[in-house]
Parts: sequence; structure tokens; C-alpha cells
Amino acid sequence: MADMKKLHLYDTASRKVSEFKPIVAGQASIYLCGATVQASPHVGHVRSGINFDILRRWLIASGYKVTFIRNVTDIDDKIIHNAGHEDMPWWALAMKYERSFSDAYRALNVMAPTYEPRATGHITQMIELIEKLIANGSAYAPGNGDVYLEVRKLKSYLTLSNQKLDDLLVAKDGEEKLKRDPRDFALWKGAKEGEPYWPTPWGNGRPGWHIECSAMAHAYLGEVFDIHGGGLDLIFPHHENEIAQSEAAGYEFARLWMHNAWVTTSGEKMSKSLGNSLKVDEVLKKVRGIELRWYLSSAHYRSMLEFSFEALDEAVVSFKRIENFLTRAKELLASAPEIEISQELSDALNDDLAVPQVLAQISEWLKLGNSALSASDKAQVARYASYIRAALSIIGTDPFDPAYSSSSSADLTGAVDGLISLLLEQRSAARARKDFAAADQIRDQIIAMGISIEDRADGVRWSING
Repeated sequence: MADMKKLHLYDTASRKVSEFKPIVAGQASIYLCGATVQASPHVGHVRSGINFDILRRWLIASGYKVTFIRNVTDIDDKIIHNAGHEDMPWWALAMKYERSFSDAYRALNVMAPTYEPRATGHITQMIELIEKLIANGSAYAPGNGDVYLEVRKLKSYLTLSNQKLDDLLVAKDGEEKLKRDPRDFALWKGAKEGEPYWPTPWGNGRPGWHIECSAMAHAYLGEVFDIHGGGLDLIFPHHENEIAQSEAAGYEFARLWMHNAWVTTSGEKMSKSLGNSLKVDEVLKKVRGIELRWYLSSAHYRSMLEFSFEALDEAVVSFKRIENFLTRAKELLASAPEIEISQELSDALNDDLAVPQVLAQISEWLKLGNSALSASDKAQVARYASYIRAALSIIGTDPFDPAYSSSSSADLTGAVDGLISLLLEQRSAARARKDFAAADQIRDQIIAMGISIEDRADGVRWSING
């Protein structure tokens, strides 16, 4: 078991790395802002899920009991807009793309959250929170069904993003006429013709974007919890406004704020508005889920990841080398290597989840492991294979993880094994009868399929190139 006393994480609020001290010893409570299910996920969307999945896996490996909440925003302006373009009800579009996100998370071996609340399933909790804010004078209802939080009454507003209230740009959307201050933000939006709505004491309407996370975090984790996570783009306004409305209600809210950086293309944040999004299901037609996850995990979670198919291909080649080593180790050891957390792995992950350092260490173990394989040193092969498996299990790319296997893939693997073995038997038979031309032809056919073969004293070994 890893050392659970030394985990250090970067806190966006304090802007420093410090020791993680949970509210309850041995337990960790995490709220991650999940998907707004307006369209199919691109690789930028799933990076957050992967990064915080690594955090969760490491906490579990370190002995923590983890409660992990990842919400689903299934009602907002974009969902309503896109539903009109796709000619379907807003709730049908939300469900369609919620399933797309679930499929992507599953393909990338992102653990299912402890609870995955939908915004529309927690309207009651949102209304109760807004009533509390109105009652204590923090929020006001101008009479048209809207409710706004009065930001000038807040003492610590904008401390997460380190901005000044008077420097904020004011949106000219017509709502500013209803506000006491044009920078006040909506907790609730009055009903508009043709849009979904719910009844409230101040009129029919639907929730603002920010109120859902405060309400659901409180419902599932209480007034204070350990870690709140999300992408850098959520720091303002979303997370600032979550803090504002939660603290105005008297909740301490999150103790630690963690934010992952973006996936970029040509130096710009990947987004649909830039037209450079790459849908997960399309990328998975080119590479396996385990390979895409390996690539998306390669940069430190606070560093930008510049996506390119060239870099993805390089990552695939690198990962296949690791897979081939583990497969050969399993053959030598007659069973899958054990999982053993090394001191190097523990030190790297306890240093703010330094995954690039872990990858460098895997590369070193791989060299040592392959040397041990050449020497048929079972003890050393077992040692380095167990270290590598442990690291991959935290990154979520352990090739022996049942999450990456299925009956269809198992059947395909068995078929490939059988076909290659049959060809190798035919080659051996040709060599035995000294028909070297036929043997060479079979060898060339195997190589043309992207298979490497190695003649050894203990028999012929084959592996997929990469």
C-alpha cells in the first residue's frame, strides 16, 4: 500500500502545492464538474475525466475510501438550442449525448462515479438553496421569474480567479436592466416561450448554470468536502459563482480546488466553436481505448496537451512495447505479473500526480525488464513487470485489466493466435524438409502482416510490430 501521508496537490485557490489533509481521516470526498450533454464528446472533453480518474485511483491505492461525484448538466441554453437543430425534445437530446459520454468514459476505462446526479433530478434542492439565499438577503427576485445573486455583498468573490469585480466585462443581453448590479449572476431564469420550466415561489423557470453544482455537492457531500475539480475554463465564471452562492448560504464548500489544463490543437483550446474538435468515437476507429487513454494521460494534468495524430501514433508505438514486454513476462512466469507499488511510483504520484515522471520510470523499468527477459531471469522479470503493472493500473492502462477485454476481442485474439501458430507450424515443417524457399515465403507473408518473428533456442516467438 502506498504512503497516504505524503500526498501533495496543487490548490488553485492558494496557488501552491501542499499536503492533502482530508476532512475525515482515511476518506476523500470529490466533486467533479461533468459533461454538459449537448453533443458528442471530443478528446478535450474526456481529459478531465481521465485526469481525475487517476487521482481517484491513486487515493484508493493509498488506502482512502473515496466518494466521487460527477454531475451531468442536462438542461441549459446550448441543449435547448441544439435540440431545435436536431428536431427532437431537449430531454431526448440530453439523454442521447449523455449515453455518448458514458460510452466514451467506458471505452477509456474511466471508473463510474460513486453517484452521477443529473441537474434535472435535483430541481427541488436548487429551489431550496435559492429560497435560503433570498431569505438571508443574498439574492433577489425582480419579479419576472429570474433570481440573481447580489455579488457586491460577497466578501471573497473572485478570489479563485484573482480578479477584481469592477474589472469584469458586463454582458449586454437585456438582463442588466433587471439587476441591481450588472455583474450579478442568475440563479434562476424565468420561463421563455417554448422552453422547459419548473414551478417556483417566484415564478416558472429553469435553473441557471451554476446553482446545480452547489445544490448537488451539498446533497451528496454535505456543507464541506475535500476536493472540487474541473477544467481550467471553469474557474471563471462557473467555479467562482459556485463558491459565491455556497458561501452566501453559509456553506464552507470545497477545501481544495484542482483544475486540469486543456487539450489544444494548433495552440488553441479544443472546442466546437473553433471547428477543431475530434470526437472520441472517431478517434477510437484509429486506435484502441487503452492507447488513447495512454496518450491523453501523458502530460501532467496542469499542462496543456497539444493533440496531433502523429503524437498519438508515437504514443501507440510506445505503449505496444510495454504491452509486448508484459505479454512475454506472463509467458515466462506462467501467469500475469503481480501488482507492486514501488517507492518511485509513490514518490512521483504523491508529488501532485507527476505522471510524466511515472512514464519516464516505466521506460527505465522496461529496459531493465527486457534485459532480464533476454537472460531468462524470472525474479527480475517479475520485479519490473510488477512495478510496470502497478503504474499502469493507476494510469488506467493496465492491459490485463478486465475493463479492456470482451468476449469479441478475446475471440479475435484467439483466432489471431491460432492463425499465426498455424503459419509458424507450416514454416517449421518446410524447414524440416529443407524447403527453405517455402519457409522464407511464409516468413515474408507473416512479416507483411505486421508481425515480427524471432527464432530462439526455445522455439519461435512472434509479436505485433510497434
